[in-house]
Amino acid sequence: MSALTGHFAAMARNNRWANHVLLRACARLDTEAFTARRTSFFPSIAETLSHIYFVDTLYVDALEEGGLGLAVFRDERVFSHASDLIPLQAKVDWRLIRFCDGLAEADLPRKVTTDRGEKGQLQERIDNTLAHLFQHQIHHRGQVHAMLAGTEVKPPQLDEFFLDFERADDIDAALAEGR
Repeated sequence: MSALTGHFAAMARNNRWANHVLLRACARLDTEAFTARRTSFFPSIAETLSHIYFVDTLYVDALEEGGLGLAVFRDERVFSHASDLIPLQAKVDWRLIRFCDGLAEADLPRKVTTDRGEKGQLQERIDNTLAHLFQHQIHHRGQVHAMLAGTEVKPPQLDEFFLDFERADDIDAALAEGR
């Protein structure tokens, strides 16, 4: 495994852990607090977490060359409780981990098709698509984290994945879950 493929594999695991921790915290909210209108790009925690799930599904399908494209949005909805998202997000997170674990250096410049609707079926490099996906996830989880601060649930620590010094006790448990 090269340094970059190893980094992508680590980022996929960080993504799984961060989603697990954040969704578990959000599951402590009642439906009213989860769906309440708030100030952010998407106007609720529910809408933001639902968006993360559907966009993750879109990009993981593209990386796996599944061919679904924008059809992943046919069933798009806003979930009314985080507990509904937990198993769905875990499933797509594990798909991303398996994809990244299988990467070789030669795969990184290879192009996959991304469905851009009216703009067409565009070819994107795997390394750039992964970088984009991880940035997208971090960006929107940060928004949920900020919105969660306006609730009775304390936002969880999401920056303890990579360093042994700060490594949270539940990282390994979260990663083992669902295997």
